[in-house]
Amino acid sequence: MTTTAKIGVPSGRYGLAPAARMEWIKLLSLRSTWWTLVVTVAGTVGIGVAVGLNTRSDSGDVTNNALAGVVPGLLLTGVLGVLTMTSEYTSGTIRATVAAVPRRPLVLAAKAAVFGAVTLIVGEVASFIAFFAVGATLRDGVAAPTLGQPGVLRAVAVTGAGFCLIGLIGLGLGAIIRHSAAAVGVLVAGVYVVAQFIGFIAHGVASYMPILIVENSLSTTKPVTCGTDGAACPDFLSAWAGLGVLSLYALIALTVGGWLLAQRDA
Repeated sequence: MTTTAKIGVPSGRYGLAPAARMEWIKLLSLRSTWWTLVVTVAGTVGIGVAVGLNTRSDSGDVTNNALAGVVPGLLLTGVLGVLTMTSEYTSGTIRATVAAVPRRPLVLAAKAAVFGAVTLIVGEVASFIAFFAVGATLRDGVAAPTLGQPGVLRAVAVTGAGFCLIGLIGLGLGAIIRHSAAAVGVLVAGVYVVAQFIGFIAHGVASYMPILIVENSLSTTKPVTCGTDGAACPDFLSAWAGLGVLSLYALIALTVGGWLLAQRDA
């Protein structure tokens, strides 16, 4: 991902708002950003519709099925978050960026504000379109959920916020690692592969794994529990607790990334 836009800001010291405007121009001037976001929405909706078409009964959580496409969509926003940071090191534009905004943590704060806002909007759009598309394409005899039913509006809305939080985790990893391939590898391994493995072998921590939080806490209309069979699977966090844990992960990644950005050469 290479920044090609000419950024029309003079050098000097800037606050958060001018720095955010600069990051807004850089992020949205890249065609790869638009393509990634379009594919994210299309994939989320397409997979959700496919799962919805295979839903044969409304006795389960149909809303959770409608949001099944969110997980691969989260991977794309996470990778985009990584590249939003590491592409500046690859192209060398990070030097111009920190020359214009010498307060380096402010650079990452501006990137996080812009990227978080964009991915939050895209995530909400993807989640709500997937929900309504699945509701319109369910088999005969399977009742479509409505936003007025208990937990449904909350599930769709907080699932959309998951795009933003996973993307910010990727952005923080990009600031920490600075190398695109390595950072994407850590994101995929840490958020998807290793987290799933740890969750499989240690049920006690499974409920704190990022993707499992999205699958089993955010996108469900009611908490997932194992009843009396606690040895077979964990009791997952409530939606709001899961959202809080994901937010904490993103905050830690950005804080460490901002600190390292201030300590190391650009």
